[in-house]
Amino acid sequence: MSGPASGLELRELHGMAEFDSASQLYAEIWGTGPAGAPVSAEVMRALAHAGNYVAGAYEDGRLVGASVAFFGTPTGTTLHSHITGAAMGRGIGLALKLHQRQWALTRGLKRITWTYDPLIRRNAYFNLVKLGARPEEYLRSFYGAMDDAINGGDETDRVLAAWDLSASPTTPGTPDFDVPADAAHGVRDDCGLPQLGATDAEFVLIDLPDDIESLRRADAGAARAWRLAVRQTLGGLLSDGARVVGFHNRRSYVVHRATPSLTHPAHRTRSHP
Repeated sequence: MSGPASGLELRELHGMAEFDSASQLYAEIWGTGPAGAPVSAEVMRALAHAGNYVAGAYEDGRLVGASVAFFGTPTGTTLHSHITGAAMGRGIGLALKLHQRQWALTRGLKRITWTYDPLIRRNAYFNLVKLGARPEEYLRSFYGAMDDAINGGDETDRVLAAWDLSASPTTPGTPDFDVPADAAHGVRDDCGLPQLGATDAEFVLIDLPDDIESLRRADAGAARAWRLAVRQTLGGLLSDGARVVGFHNRRSYVVHRATPSLTHPAHRTRSHP
C-alpha cells in the first residue's frame, strides 16, 4: 500500500489546543454544533493520557483529519478505532489509517477493529478494498438515536470490521472480487429500491444504494427500505456464520456461505420488504 498523502504531517496529539481543534473538526464533519461533537476534547485528553491512540493529520499547519482509538479485547492484541474523520478526496483518511496501523504494530497488537454504517458505499469500498478489513458482526441500532447531518433520521446499524495486521497491506487498485457465475443476488438495486432475492447459494451478492446519505434527505421511506433489506440479509448471513470476502464493482458485498442450505427460513426467496 502506498504511503501517506504527499505533504501531510501525521502525529499524535497531546495538548488541549490540539484536542479542541480535533473536536471542532469532528463537529464540522458530522454537522453538529461544537457542543454536540462526536468526541469532546476532554475525552480525547483522558484517552491520550492513558496511553491510547489520538492522532491528527496536518496540511500546511492546518488540522485536516483526526483519529481516536483505544485498546480493546482480546486484551493485548486489539486496538478499537472509535472515530476517524478527514477532509475528503486527498488520501487523508488512508494516511491516518496507515499511521494507526503502524502505531498498533509498534505496540505488538495484531488487529484493529471499528464500526461503520454498512449502507455507505464509499466506506465499504475503503474498508474492504483499500484496507483489506472484513466485517465480522452486524450490530443493530448500535448507537441508538443520533441527530447529526450524517445519521439523522435513520437507525444506527453498524458492522464491526476487523483489520488483520499480520497480513500484508492490500495494494490500491486491487481488482474487485471475482464473483462466481452462480452467485445469488440477496439484495439487488431495482430502480433505486432494494429487491430481496435468494440467499441459498455458496456466494451471495448484496447491493448498496448509490448514496444513502442523500436518500435519507430525499426519500426517507426508500432509505428505510434499504436499511431493513441489508439488515435482514447481511445481518442474517453474518449471524449464521457466513463471511464477507469482498466488495464487487464498488457496489456489492460478496458473502461466502460455507454450508449453503435450501431450507433455512433466512435463505428463502423474498419480495420487497
